[in-house]
Amino acid sequence: MSRTKKNLLACLPIVAALLGSWAELCGGLVPTVSWPFTVSREMPFLSLPGAVAPWLAADGHFHWFGWLCMGVLVVAGVYMLLRRSHSLRMPPEMAKRWRRFRSIRRGYWSLLLLGGLMLLAAADRCIVGKQALAVYYRDTWYFPAFSRDVLPGSTFGLSGPLAQAETDYRALKEKAGSPGAPKWVVMPLIPYAPTMDAAPFPSVQLQVRDGVVYDTDNVSPYNGQLCRLYADGRTHLRMRYRRGLPDGHVRGWDASGREVYSARYREGQLLASQFHGSGTEKDFLALTPADAVHRVYYHPAPPLTGGHLLGTNSRGTDIAAYLYGGLQVNIKAALIYLPIIYSIGLVLGMLMGYFGGKMDLITQRVIEVFSQLPFLFIVMILADLVPLPMRGMFLILGLLSLFGWMHITYYIRTATMKEKTRGYVQAARVMGAGSYHILTRHILPNLTGIVITLLPFSIAAVVLSLASLDYMGFGLPDTYAGWGRLLNDGLSHLSSPWVVSAAFCALAFTLMLVTFIGEAVREAVDPRRYTYYE
Repeated sequence: MSRTKKNLLACLPIVAALLGSWAELCGGLVPTVSWPFTVSREMPFLSLPGAVAPWLAADGHFHWFGWLCMGVLVVAGVYMLLRRSHSLRMPPEMAKRWRRFRSIRRGYWSLLLLGGLMLLAAADRCIVGKQALAVYYRDTWYFPAFSRDVLPGSTFGLSGPLAQAETDYRALKEKAGSPGAPKWVVMPLIPYAPTMDAAPFPSVQLQVRDGVVYDTDNVSPYNGQLCRLYADGRTHLRMRYRRGLPDGHVRGWDASGREVYSARYREGQLLASQFHGSGTEKDFLALTPADAVHRVYYHPAPPLTGGHLLGTNSRGTDIAAYLYGGLQVNIKAALIYLPIIYSIGLVLGMLMGYFGGKMDLITQRVIEVFSQLPFLFIVMILADLVPLPMRGMFLILGLLSLFGWMHITYYIRTATMKEKTRGYVQAARVMGAGSYHILTRHILPNLTGIVITLLPFSIAAVVLSLASLDYMGFGLPDTYAGWGRLLNDGLSHLSSPWVVSAAFCALAFTLMLVTFIGEAVREAVDPRRYTYYE
């Protein structure tokens, strides 16, 4: 690696840490980089009173977890800057394995696709979110998506009940350019939040010709329920249609929800009517039953309706935004889960295989005890015992890590027992090398192939485990998007097949990419197919 490339690569984590620190002190948010601070605010035990470090307490609390992550990024960047260029080069054996891996096209392209998904997920609020990226109002620019402060509607000239509530930027964008409204409102590509954001019912106005209502194809007379809407989109009147003409009982409500009139139609003819509220019955009867009727798509709404690319689920959440949020959750979970289980598995496995004896026997008995514990029962019990503020990703990942390191330990133990009998280890002992030096400098580098081979399958395991727990209702809270929860929702509404199809395709596609990568890695490092003397 050239010095220029090395310096650029080393500067990336340093710049990210500086941006995240600056945003934290200034009340801002940087996509992905500010996530450790967000987690610290959600988990009280990841923060300390502001008196501990008042110069780093932007909101009265010292979020030590976030600052620790920023420090790790800085240390990693400085370490790469100080290392010599040749020390960052790939060893000859790894270079050969990489060339073999690239020759396996399905694994190589799967790796590129997975890397692209990770970069897409890192964009965060720039791609998906209900907050506007930028608002230009009265010669001032606002950036709600990159600020921790919630801007009320009064900031942008809204009055009434909307003045004190959080600004509805989707509605604000529709008014952009009109008098008294912002001039520019820039929304993300998908203007819906992954969770806790219910979209309004999409509606389509149907065409009326000669008193007959036609379906969306403008050819077939409509059969089903239609509605008249208020100016704000709320339902004003519901009616049933048969062959394009009103049929049966028609009812209307005022803004407070009280029924104000009702009528009975048969094939478009008014049979009887009854008036219950204020206004004039004449005004009601003067309305043509087929005048300005809309077809309302109640949740779950189908794809390509109301601006929803993949439709909505039963809670009114945009499915595309929900899938994006689930992708982010899976990536973050893997980045936390994998270092934990591999650190435990490597340390214990190497100690068991190298020293053997009582160390090996005791650790094996501990693994046997842990392997017999009912994982699902433990999750169910903790879900009831742990207080609500303590529940979240760290609890679930802690439980998964409690059981996920054992199979790695056995693989590393076996490989270490094999490597310690090699001649290079015996030569190191003769030269006076200690156990720590032998384990870290001689045996550990030769375990890289096993770790790389197991890594993709561990990623698939954590993704599948999170989806399974979410499907059963024992996974992450509702504030996190879970593909398993979406799959459960789809199976509960099989009349809306797009919900379960979206969840299944996202889960299957991700697992397929990871599996292809794992198979290619295993084939590239297989000593029975390749040799280092090629």
